[in-house]
Amino acid sequence: MPGSMTIGHTDALVMLSHADAERLSATLREIAQLLEVRSPDRLTDAQVSALCQGRLHHREELAGWSRGVAEYLRNHL
Repeated sequence: MPGSMTIGHTDALVMLSHADAERLSATLREIAQLLEVRSPDRLTDAQVSALCQGRLHHREELAGWSRGVAEYLRNHL
C-alpha cells in the first residue's frame, strides 16, 4: 500500500508493514499455485514470460522463488 514500504537504491534493508507482508506472502503463494496447477486457471506461458522479463520456460523457477519468498515472509512475521 502507498507509504507502507520504503526502498532506496542506497538502502540495504527494505521495510514493509506487517499487513503488507502478510498480503505479499499470500499473493506469492497464490502465484506459485497458479504456476504449478494443471487447469484452465493456470498462468499462461505468455504471462509467465512477462513475469520472467521475456524469458520462456522459467515456470518452475518462478514458482519455487515465489514459494520461497512467501515462506520467508510468513516465517518472519
